[in-house]
Amino acid sequence: MKLINVTKLGGAILGLLLLLGIGVMSSMTAQAQYPYPNQDQYRRDRDRNNDRYRDRNYDPYRNRDYDRDQDRYGQRSRGRNWDGYRNYGGSYELRQTALNAGYNEGVRAGRNDRQHNRSYDFRDNGAYQRATKDYNSGMGDRWIYQRYFRDAFENGYADGLRGY
Repeated sequence: MKLINVTKLGGAILGLLLLLGIGVMSSMTAQAQYPYPNQDQYRRDRDRNNDRYRDRNYDPYRNRDYDRDQDRYGQRSRGRNWDGYRNYGGSYELRQTALNAGYNEGVRAGRNDRQHNRSYDFRDNGAYQRATKDYNSGMGDRWIYQRYFRDAFENGYADGLRGY
């Protein structure tokens, strides 16, 4: 009879130790997943530091401020299209039509001023001031079209004045 009580007592102790071991192991697993005592505070601090760098145009890898309009080689890249023109928005058709029309009109005006030995002054040109050649209201906003047109006109005028 004493043998049966020892077996029951041993089984109860073994079961208790098993439950205790499971409890200890599960708490260790939870601690391994969250190494920081206050995870939310850590994330807020990290995001605040990143915002500070972004707001100042700070490059932490080079430890200096950088210009957002320059690519990694120091060249001016004024848009996502790598064609030297800024991106004011609008549809692809509006952008391309304005750039083509503006550049062509600028080349024409630059060549004309070169032939007549006039000084470099594209802003007095009527096509530059209007900036609506080939514009169609179905393409989109007229102000955006005029911005693209005038940027391209300036480049075309310089090329035409140089004789290209």
